[in-house]
Amino acid sequence: MEQGNQFLGTERVGTLMRRYAVPCIISLLVGALYNIVDQIFIANASYLGSYGNAANTVVFPLTVVALAAAVMVGDGCCAFVSISLGKGERPAARRSVGNAVVMSAAAGLTLTAVYLAFQTQIIAMFGGTVNEQTFACAREYFFYITLGIPFYVFGQTMNPVIRADGAPRFAMASTLAGAAANIVLDPVFIFGLRWGMMGAAVATVIGQVITAGLAVWYLLHMRQVRPDRADFRLFRGVCARTLLLGLTSFLSQISLVAAMAAINNMLRRYGAADAVFGQPEYAQIPMAVVGIVMKFFQIIISVVVGMAAGCIPIVGFNMGAERRDRVRALLDRLLLAEAAVGAVGFVLAEFFPRQLIAIFGAANESVYYTQFAVRAFRVYLCMTVLACVNKACFIFLQAMGRAAESTLLSMAREVLFGVGFALLLPVFFGLDGVLISMPVSDLLTFLAAVFLLRRTYGQLKERRQLQ
Repeated sequence: MEQGNQFLGTERVGTLMRRYAVPCIISLLVGALYNIVDQIFIANASYLGSYGNAANTVVFPLTVVALAAAVMVGDGCCAFVSISLGKGERPAARRSVGNAVVMSAAAGLTLTAVYLAFQTQIIAMFGGTVNEQTFACAREYFFYITLGIPFYVFGQTMNPVIRADGAPRFAMASTLAGAAANIVLDPVFIFGLRWGMMGAAVATVIGQVITAGLAVWYLLHMRQVRPDRADFRLFRGVCARTLLLGLTSFLSQISLVAAMAAINNMLRRYGAADAVFGQPEYAQIPMAVVGIVMKFFQIIISVVVGMAAGCIPIVGFNMGAERRDRVRALLDRLLLAEAAVGAVGFVLAEFFPRQLIAIFGAANESVYYTQFAVRAFRVYLCMTVLACVNKACFIFLQAMGRAAESTLLSMAREVLFGVGFALLLPVFFGLDGVLISMPVSDLLTFLAAVFLLRRTYGQLKERRQLQ
């Protein structure tokens, strides 16, 4: 292996993409499985069922908020480190890592304090008051998940930092270890000890502690950019640059929370006006079902984001080293791969919705549950291919250092379109309007993404000709 990270500028692009993207995909998939595995076991516990599913959906956005803080610091640090190493500025890279550690610890503790102080209000904000049993399940799950937030934020922050240091496999292994513990403990706590929502949450937190512990170990044994004691002192310029580079990642997550809040409340509001879901015993079904659809979509997006985020160190290094030709080649491969993943997701959602629903305990539910779930999968995810290409565009622009364009595009998708249409379309189409809001948002975002991608290709081609 060549000294340092210089191989990022010489190794074949396809080889680098596989080397960095595959561990990143696995890491994100495993991270997504924390909540998904909880929901699968909860759904198949007869004493929890769709009430537990709905409660899981209510609390899920809170983990997304924590993830937003983590990826802003972690992805920003990853891009900062990669660009700095490409320019040969190793001290700046070390300082970014030290500052990222401090910022992630502060973010995790702050979120925990806020969650505990405003527990009831937050649960209500995300639709947890749809009925009494859902609220009770959500409150129980919320409390224990909140206790693990500092560990979750730290582990998720360090994951991209570890990749930037040249150890994507360790980043993957640390996440796998935590998820494996969660998968083993979930059935023990939920079915064996019958701890219900508390059991699911405690299993998740134990897994997060394991991942965070491994991240601490790696921090003490970093290869390229091990920070010195002085690097843990916060530097305004380093923090600002790190957070700016990670802003797109943050906004893509935090705006997703805003969309979830809008969607959950529209489901509660227009579900109450529905002839079937207006009945108390069925009121939680729309929220539970859309939560499941989102979890399936999260699996697809984890692969998509994993491929794109895995390319951040490669893009950043080659941009810093003025190798635009390699950046263009990487963009070609990435867009093709992302579209292929979206196509697989589309086929599964459109042709196998009943099989997907069965994983989440549909056998224990009413016929209304199954009917709504089939429709939700087919409508909500009909533009999955475009959604995958959009995500790739957001992250690639961020990795190139074009934070402003990336941020604007991400905000347009998640806030302007995602929240706007989720609030507007149900006025005309009822519950179906909530489902339609996602494909409409993805289509309009894709049109904007095409414009930016054409411009990006043109700029990369010009730079290559000038060299």
